[in-house]
Amino acid sequence: MTDLLASVYPWTKSLHIMAVITWMAGLFYLPRLFVYHAEQSEPGDSRDEVFQTMERKLLRVIMNPAMIVAWGAGLMLVATPGIVDWGAVWPYFKLAGVLGMTWFHHWLGRQRNAFANGAAASSGRHYRMMNEVPTILMVVIVVSVVVKF
Repeated sequence: MTDLLASVYPWTKSLHIMAVITWMAGLFYLPRLFVYHAEQSEPGDSRDEVFQTMERKLLRVIMNPAMIVAWGAGLMLVATPGIVDWGAVWPYFKLAGVLGMTWFHHWLGRQRNAFANGAAASSGRHYRMMNEVPTILMVVIVVSVVVKF
């Protein structure tokens, strides 16, 4: 099995990078949609329906599959011999960042459900502030992987 993982490593890494880019695009865009949804619509109006459709499709059609592929390819990379030095600190920082991204993804899903149920209680300002979370986590992850401290 390790020979197979080593032979497909460039393909796995490519798939992982593409999935992460797609996932991150959604993690950046969905909170912005929430800002506009919170500030420019009321539950049940025509804009509310448009925002809900956009948010649902972004989450279910793009973000969820991208997260699953990013995790799957990432786990394959971790299982490939010689890729991760578990004696270093960086893999644990990356793991913490990825777990944070996953938490944020699920938090966004809960917020989308709140909008769908007409129970969204957060302000546009709150969503603007939360939009910085994936940026901070991305910095932690990228610096961990590239610098390998």
